[in-house]
Amino acid sequence: MQRRQFITLLGGAAAGWPLAVRAQRLPIPLVGYLGGGTAHADDAQVTALRKGLSEAGYIEGQNVAIEYRLAEGYYDRLPSLAADLVRRDVAAIFVVGIPAARAAKDATRTIPIVFAFGEDPVKEGLVVSLNRPGGNITGFSHFTNQLTGKRLAMLCEIAPKATILGFLVDATNPVSGPDAAAARSAADALGRKLEVAKVRGVGDVERAFETMAERRVGALAVGPFPLFVDASEQIIALATHYRIPAIYDQRLFSAAGGLASYGADRADSTRQAGVYVGRILKGEKPGELPVQQSTKIEFVINLKTARAIGLDIPPTVVALADEVIE
Repeated sequence: MQRRQFITLLGGAAAGWPLAVRAQRLPIPLVGYLGGGTAHADDAQVTALRKGLSEAGYIEGQNVAIEYRLAEGYYDRLPSLAADLVRRDVAAIFVVGIPAARAAKDATRTIPIVFAFGEDPVKEGLVVSLNRPGGNITGFSHFTNQLTGKRLAMLCEIAPKATILGFLVDATNPVSGPDAAAARSAADALGRKLEVAKVRGVGDVERAFETMAERRVGALAVGPFPLFVDASEQIIALATHYRIPAIYDQRLFSAAGGLASYGADRADSTRQAGVYVGRILKGEKPGELPVQQSTKIEFVINLKTARAIGLDIPPTVVALADEVIE
């Protein structure tokens, strides 16, 4: 048989092979997912990432694979988890939160890293500038942590009689210190006293509320930490029980019965970050993709919860809400 005929026959035979067999012979890109929270806390982020990847033409399980590494609140595990993804030779690493971003940056200078978090990436030393980040890192900031002051100001508008404000933080998270300092500065500017309530796990949440009640905290801002997504039902129930007006950083809290929320649309930022990951898989360089910032800020008020705790929110404040839950 002549060589050309043999090649033609071989090609025809390959075309008839089952798709599963051919897929095994065609490697697909592997993306790493690195976060400090739990699977429950990151569920919305994972969904948004998959959506962004699909918009870029990548479907998990078909033409892209994702390796998930979650520290489950043990942030000291992040460096080893990041190193494991590097050993897996992933094509890109998607990170949620500053601790995960720092761990990934320390683990590799070559593998592209795409982030989605609430801090300023320039201030944190992750990128040189927003327009041209340089290096192997880019992403989207929903500046949730940078809105702490504004969140406290909104809380004072919602509960103007509160003279003592509470700020609930996850003390195990490395950014809790800077966040608490920012909250203190904001409270001072508002002429309010601030009580920082620190927890080190879900088991500490009830004790924290008992302490705040003893110290006559009149209104509470819940910090933007993954732990509090896991404990959302408990926190909302305790705030209602102690009749403490509380504001959160994400709509999911107010939708679940929290009094109010003020923050960026995290899911949208993560979706767009997923698109970035897809573009990088197609050959674009992360250092040439500008860091984007959220432009959509949502203020949500739950009037049903306000009635439950006996709070009359001023009509002028209700009028400012993007969404009012009756």
